[in-house]
Amino acid sequence: MTTLNRFLLIPLEICPKAPPGAQAIVDQVTGNVAWGVLAIFALAGLVSIGAIAAGKMLSMHNASKWGVIGLCVVVLAAICYMIWPGTLDSIVGNGCI
Repeated sequence: MTTLNRFLLIPLEICPKAPPGAQAIVDQVTGNVAWGVLAIFALAGLVSIGAIAAGKMLSMHNASKWGVIGLCVVVLAAICYMIWPGTLDSIVGNGCI
C-alpha cells in the first residue's frame, strides 16, 4: 500500500477553534440572546393572557380564542427552545469534521 492510499483511508479530524480571547465575548452574547428569548416568551405569554382576559370581560370570543392559541404557541415554542439545543448537539457532536 502506497503512502497516498494510507493517507486516504485515515479520516482527518478538523476541529474549529475560536481565536484566543473570543470565548468570553461569545459567552456574553449567547447569554444576552438567551435572556432576550426568555423575555420574549414572557411578554408573549402576558399578551396572550391579556387577550384571554379582555375577550372574556368584553365578550370578544375571537380575542379569547386567539389568546388561547397564542398561549399554546408560546408553551410549544418554549418546549422546543429547551429541546432544540440537545438535539442539535447530538446531531453535530463535538463539532469536529
